[in-house]
Amino acid sequence: MSRSRLLMQANTACLVALVALLAGCATVSQDAVPTNATAPAYQNSIEIDGRISVQYEQDDRPQSLHGSFFWKQTAQELNLEMFSPLGQTVATINVKPGIATLVQSGRAPQVATDVDALAAQSLGWPLPVSGMRQWLQGSGIDAAGKPFVAKAGDNDASFATRDGWRVTYANWESDAASGQVRPKRIDLVRSTTQAGKVSIRIAIDNWKKP
Repeated sequence: MSRSRLLMQANTACLVALVALLAGCATVSQDAVPTNATAPAYQNSIEIDGRISVQYEQDDRPQSLHGSFFWKQTAQELNLEMFSPLGQTVATINVKPGIATLVQSGRAPQVATDVDALAAQSLGWPLPVSGMRQWLQGSGIDAAGKPFVAKAGDNDASFATRDGWRVTYANWESDAASGQVRPKRIDLVRSTTQAGKVSIRIAIDNWKKP
């Protein structure tokens, strides 16, 4: 067998392994998660970090973004930082009562009263920051205005929101320290006029009280 063919096979094997690794990053075994467990009680103050990928359209062309994020909230303030795969800050969002600020590298800060409208205008695709306060913790308000609490035993537990998002809890994990379960992967999907079909996948790596 020629050296070039061996190299081609080796590169193909590496690519397959990399794809499998990336897919596994957002997957966790359900074996350790009790089937009757529900999401933990909502916490006003919490810190979360993980990874995020976004699929959307711009000028009728598919676009994709991948990176990591750090989320820190209290009862009165929220900070969200999003980073590129190389660790560079892509955007920072700060929310306080009555005002939201979004900062992107090389651009003047943008300010508005509605954080979701601000994110959509600045990023070019909708990021439901206000809803994520609850969704990241496994709860929310559905399209009928009723409270929703996800159950870890349900495969792909999901609900629809009033503003058109479909929130799906694809994977869970048990927290050895607290004995509770928590969402591990959350999928958000919404059809928009601004950015076509928007799909956001969130993989949570760490979750702690500040």
